[in-house]
Amino acid sequence: MTRFFPIRAVKGVALAVCLGLFAWALLPPAEEKTEAGDSTAGDRAAAPESVRFFLNISPGPPYMPDVVPFGIGQPLKGLATVLREFEARFPDTRVGVVNAPINREYLVTQLSSGMAPDILGVNVEDVWVDVQKNWYVPLDGWLEAPNEFIRERGDPAAPGYEQWWDMFKHQAVSRGKAAPDGKMYCVSYDMIETAIYYNKDLFRMAGVSVPETWDEFMRVCEKIKSTEFRFPGESAPRRVTPIIVNVEMLTDWGNDLIFDQLYYSLLPGIDLLQDPVREPYLQGYLDDVEIYFLHRQGFFTERDPRYREGWRLMYEFRQHCNRNIGLTLDFLREFITQRGAMIWSPCTLTYRLKNDQNLGFDWDLFYLPQFTEKTTPHASNTPMCVIGGSAVQLEVTNSAVSDTPADMPFAERMRSSERLKRVMQLLQFLCVPENYERIVNEYECMLPNIVGVPTLPALEPFEEILARRYTTTKWAFTFDLKFYEILRRMVELYLNDGIDLDGFMSWQGENLQAAVDNLELRKEIPMEDLRRAWDERAPARAAMKDLPHAAP
Repeated sequence: MTRFFPIRAVKGVALAVCLGLFAWALLPPAEEKTEAGDSTAGDRAAAPESVRFFLNISPGPPYMPDVVPFGIGQPLKGLATVLREFEARFPDTRVGVVNAPINREYLVTQLSSGMAPDILGVNVEDVWVDVQKNWYVPLDGWLEAPNEFIRERGDPAAPGYEQWWDMFKHQAVSRGKAAPDGKMYCVSYDMIETAIYYNKDLFRMAGVSVPETWDEFMRVCEKIKSTEFRFPGESAPRRVTPIIVNVEMLTDWGNDLIFDQLYYSLLPGIDLLQDPVREPYLQGYLDDVEIYFLHRQGFFTERDPRYREGWRLMYEFRQHCNRNIGLTLDFLREFITQRGAMIWSPCTLTYRLKNDQNLGFDWDLFYLPQFTEKTTPHASNTPMCVIGGSAVQLEVTNSAVSDTPADMPFAERMRSSERLKRVMQLLQFLCVPENYERIVNEYECMLPNIVGVPTLPALEPFEEILARRYTTTKWAFTFDLKFYEILRRMVELYLNDGIDLDGFMSWQGENLQAAVDNLELRKEIPMEDLRRAWDERAPARAAMKDLPHAAP
């Protein structure tokens, strides 16, 4: 029996989650398989000769069999039970559950060697940069066809009878995960969102309430920081950190939210390409090629006052956070022990707080409030967007076509692979409502994304947050791993006073220039389309203030 605890924020949601999204400690090592009962271990030696397919799935930490979430309650059994039923339905198949890391180094190594799990849970934005390598199977043909397990029931009104797509509750979010090449490489299995969890007792003691604007938020933090809190049994008053975060949250979530608050009002003049499939959800999302083009016009450089202002505001916010923002901090402990009044976290924390019998305080949550003109003259005056969305995003890897010759064209491998057919049956089986509910609603962790599966009551506030529009871009997934790793390290150095804003802007300018140069080398940039759209939007930009020099 394994216990797990959150140790860092997952990139994106969304999770970016991937997931992303916390990572989890004390799971079985990545090379081991977690036995989900005798029939789901994928054990070749013990399997009868009639078994043709040994499949592996890496579902992501939230659903790993035999794990005890946060060390509270019973070991998880939902996925293991459903997999046993799948094997009973298909006796020639065994399914192993693999605890695979989601970091990019692992993905590149496993996928390039054809050794990745058949089904892998990873943020699809990490997939987009590699789709030209045929490491992932585009799922459009299956999503646009019936889910065979729904079809066989004979109810034409049932979601999934005509198209598998129809089974997904959050249609815009799910369809919005199409890659820039127009293809869909993931199933958005569930949803995740973040919020500020706060200690209601500490708020009362400090005489503050939930803020409605960013300026009020900063004043709440100031008041908490200046308050001396007295606890029973403690002779001396205690100082409390206003809000607990780590550098991953600030580099990923914080960067995107601040960016959106500053640039959203500019979208009529800088959103150059719209994908008809993704636009209903993404609503102005800036893809990598748009970031590339805008950078050539002076955006996101030292010539861009908004870009500099965003990093200044992050530094201002950081003054209200815990001293150690490194990934080694057990920041959840700081909140649980009432040494932090607030913590920024995904909805996964709800289960931990709700079921801790020894918590010792009342809690609630709110979403981050918007910027105003008092915050910055560049404020877009719009409600804070969301950075969540798809949580566990399941991709089908090139391992699923390993029963076909590697030198065969990938499209032909997909058509002829019997293994791939069985893998897709497994993925569809996991989406059947009664199977899905046993997995996703086994405890309060993620928000359901299958029609007819209810949201657990404790997670309902996150459904309201998720209804907001999506962020303008996800910097963590726009460029390659090198760009993000340099960014994260320099953000930590900057926020910890190891370098000033001018020095940070210089470093980040070089980092971003290298990233766009690398993008140009590995990807065809539709410059004619971008230039045409840029020129068409010149009248809109003419009315905008504080654009980079010579941007119009």
